[in-house]
Amino acid sequence: MSLLQMTRQGAVTTLTIDRADTMNPLGSPGDGDEFARVCNEINRDMGVSCVVMTGAGRAFSAGGDVKAMRDKTGTFGGSTPAISDGYRNNIHMMLRALHSIRVPVIAAVNGPAIGLGCDVACLADIRIASEKARFGVTFLKLGIIPGDGGTWILPRVIGMSRAADLFYTGDVIDAGTAQDWGLVSKVVPHDTLMDEAMAKAEKIASMPPHSLRQTKMLLRQGQQINYDTALEMAANTQAMMHTTQDHAEGVAALLEKRAAEFKGE
Repeated sequence: MSLLQMTRQGAVTTLTIDRADTMNPLGSPGDGDEFARVCNEINRDMGVSCVVMTGAGRAFSAGGDVKAMRDKTGTFGGSTPAISDGYRNNIHMMLRALHSIRVPVIAAVNGPAIGLGCDVACLADIRIASEKARFGVTFLKLGIIPGDGGTWILPRVIGMSRAADLFYTGDVIDAGTAQDWGLVSKVVPHDTLMDEAMAKAEKIASMPPHSLRQTKMLLRQGQQINYDTALEMAANTQAMMHTTQDHAEGVAALLEKRAAEFKGE
C-alpha cells in the first residue's frame, strides 16, 4: 500500500501519511520517490489550490523508523557514505518535495509529530493542532543530530531560543505550548480537526489561483533575500497579476459589492 493516501475535494487535496499501525514512521526506502511523485503531481495540477496533510490513526508521524536504526537497515544501514546518501537520496528528497509544493499546505496535526515528523509539519505553511498533538525534536536522545534540516526549519518557525531549547533538551511539548510558542496557529478539539482544516483550506482555495501561488513564492523567497530584492520581485510579479482576468474580476466584485468568482485566468 502507498505511504501517501491522496484524496481530492474541489480544489483541495488531502494527503494522509498512512502507516497507522506503527505511528506513521518516515524514511523507508522509496519514501522520497513517493513524496516527489505526489508533490510534482500537485504542482502540475492548476486545479489544486491548497493541500491538507495529516496522519492516519493516532499520530501525525513519530519520525524516523527507530527499529531500522537499531537493525541498521534501509536508509540507516551500510557504510558511512551509504548512510549519507540514504539521507540525501531519500529523506532529503522527501523534504525537498514538500518544500517545493507551490500551493499553501496546511498540516492538520492529529497526534505526535516527533523528529522527522515535526520537521514535516513545520514545512507546512499553516499548522492546526488537535488537542492530542505533541511536538518534539528528540534526535539527541537517540545519539544523533537533527539530520532532516530541522536546524534550518524550526528557528524560522519559533525563533532561535525556543528551537535551541527543544533540540538541546529533547523535550516534547503539548499542543497548548506549541500554540503559545507560535508553532501552531490554532488548537481545536480532536474530533473537529479535519473539519477545521478543510474549512481553512476551502477559504484559501477560493482565492485566485495564480496570485495564490505567487504569494507563496514571495513569502518563501522573502526569507532569504534583502528588502530591495523583495520589492523588485514584487514589482515584476504584480505587473503580471494586473494583466489577469482574475484581477479584473476582483476589482469588479469589490465595486459591485458581490462575491468574486475567480477562474485562474
